[in-house]
Amino acid sequence: MAKFKRILLKLSGESLQGRQGYGIDKERLTEYAAQIKEIADMGVQIGIVIGGGNIFRGLSGAAGGFDRVKGDQMGMLATAINSLALSSALGAAGVKARVMTAVRMEPIGEFYNKWKAIEALERGEVVIMACGTGQPYFTTDTGSSLRGIEIEADVMLKGTRVDGIYTADPEKDPTATRFDDISYDEVLRRGLRVMDITATAMCKENNLPIQVFNMDCPGNLRRVVEGEAVGTFVHP
Repeated sequence: MAKFKRILLKLSGESLQGRQGYGIDKERLTEYAAQIKEIADMGVQIGIVIGGGNIFRGLSGAAGGFDRVKGDQMGMLATAINSLALSSALGAAGVKARVMTAVRMEPIGEFYNKWKAIEALERGEVVIMACGTGQPYFTTDTGSSLRGIEIEADVMLKGTRVDGIYTADPEKDPTATRFDDISYDEVLRRGLRVMDITATAMCKENNLPIQVFNMDCPGNLRRVVEGEAVGTFVHP
C-alpha cells in the first residue's frame, strides 16, 4: 500500500546518461519508466521534474563564456528534451503522460498551469513539468520545489545516483557517513548540497518533506512510496 497519495519526483539529467556518459541512455530511460509505472499502477499521483545536465547546464555554460541568461535558457530547452524522452518511454510502457512547460513552446508541451496539472494527476496521468521555473538564475531543484508545493504533493522524492545524504561526498571521502533523517535547518547549517539553498528553504517554509534515495537501484522508488526507510528523509 502506498504511503503517499501524490508525489513530486525529481530526477537529475545526468542520471539519464546511464553507462554511456552523455545524452540519453535508452536502457536507463526504460528502467526509470518501469519504476514509475510500478507506482502509477498503485494509484500514486505522479508529478515529475527532470534536470538537463546530461545535455547542457547553464552554470557550466556561463563559466565557459556564455551569457548566463542565455545559458539558463539553453538548460531549460535541455529539460524539455529529457521530458519528451521520458514521456515517450512512459507511453511505450502503457502509462499516460503529458509534458507541461514553464516556457510557451506548443505543440512540444502544454503551457504549465497548476490547476490543469492537478486535474491531469487526478485522472491518473503522469505530469512531467519541464523548463524549471521558466526564469534564469533558478535551478531545476528550485523548480521541483516550486512545482511540488504548487501541485500540493505529499513529498518530494529526489532520485539520485547515491543512496542518501552524507556528511561529505562519499565518492571523494571514504569516511563520510549517511544520515537516515535530518532537518531542513541542519542541512542548511551544515551546507549540505542536497539541493541548492533556495530549493531547501522553499521546502522548509512550505513544509514539503524530501526523501533522497538512489533511483538507479530498481525497486527503490516503490519501496520509498511504500514507506520503507530508503535513503535520507529531510523534515522540519
